[in-house]
Amino acid sequence: MKKDIPQHKVENIAIAIVPRENGKDEELWDTYIVNLKQQPIKSVLVSSKGYGEIQGDKMKTTILRHFFEEIGPESFAQIEPIQVALFEITNEYWVSFTAEDYMYDKKYVFVKGSIHEKNLTLIPFLNKKGVMIK
Repeated sequence: MKKDIPQHKVENIAIAIVPRENGKDEELWDTYIVNLKQQPIKSVLVSSKGYGEIQGDKMKTTILRHFFEEIGPESFAQIEPIQVALFEITNEYWVSFTAEDYMYDKKYVFVKGSIHEKNLTLIPFLNKKGVMIK
């Protein structure tokens, strides 16, 4: 029965969106998955998409999928670049992974306008400032 299925909560996994530091390309930021756990996560699948309205026009981005065999403990992996223009819509990252012989999944949603310099915080292990959802 449904009540017999264990419900494990995703903890210590974050998605961070970080501005590029080189100054050459201010139109692109980088997206990372951050493993704050003290053990690796395996078979990591990240699905990303954006949706919303810009100046009254409905907009949807292509769904992108990324796979990482393993992300080490207290480590990170770069997912993809994101255009600054897409900060005006909702950006969603669905993460699935295996840890301790159990499959986890969680949706991380950056709502319209949340990816902004006023929301920058220091991202662990990257040692860069960015916007992070844990």
